[in-house]
Amino acid sequence: MQHTQRFPASAAPGTDPAEGDRLVGSDRVLAVLKELARHPDGVALDELTRVIGSPKPTVHRALAALRRAGLAGQDGRGRYLLGDEFLRMAFAHHEARPEHVRVRPLLETLAARFGETAHYAVLDGREVVYRAKADPPTGAVRLTSTVGGRNPAHATGVGKALLAHELGTLDAVRRWMGEAPLEPRTPRTRCTAEELHAELRATRERGYALDDQENESGVTCLAVCVYGTSATVPSGAVSVSALAYRTPLGALVDAVAEIREALGPLKEPF
Repeated sequence: MQHTQRFPASAAPGTDPAEGDRLVGSDRVLAVLKELARHPDGVALDELTRVIGSPKPTVHRALAALRRAGLAGQDGRGRYLLGDEFLRMAFAHHEARPEHVRVRPLLETLAARFGETAHYAVLDGREVVYRAKADPPTGAVRLTSTVGGRNPAHATGVGKALLAHELGTLDAVRRWMGEAPLEPRTPRTRCTAEELHAELRATRERGYALDDQENESGVTCLAVCVYGTSATVPSGAVSVSALAYRTPLGALVDAVAEIREALGPLKEPF
């Protein structure tokens, strides 16, 4: 059932409280626009009138103003919905924003869902750089990671997710490692070319990367790639990093379909 909500002036941004419970002028138009966004299949005038709490002619005038601006339209059944111009502006604005800003709502959703920290990171040589982070709700224990911080790629879920797309062979892993040995962050860190190659191969096969306390003892992670600029080349990776005692790695694996679904348009096409 579609949830509906009345829009008294006291709850509408920018409304003068002196107007009481009556929407006026631009506030009414904005209330209608916001309600249209809740009905992707369209909504009838009678339903809009009931939800907005204004007379039908008043709501109809607000719709007429939105239609003149291209921000609202009508389908073949006479139901009102967001207009093409609104969608054009929204998508143009969305695409122009830096990807870490676009990913931020996804991270907040994941952090709230799991009560753990969500990260967005990109690959920079042998390291990953965290471009965005969302902490769990207030009261939960939080990780000490910071935006702009770095970690070795081979020890992190986000790093292994991205390396799996770049290093398809054992020779490629060896060339990437070069002469400098990989740092063992914990006793579980995979530091040899053979170990890392096997882990990257497993990552490609299952479609997500795991960090089983390899970067930090007591912290596990599941990471998936995001595709903000290309359908085939990942632009970064998103992870849920969890305290192992609170959210076991198996719980993240069980929820991998949900994590992928949360990516929306940034997820890899399957």
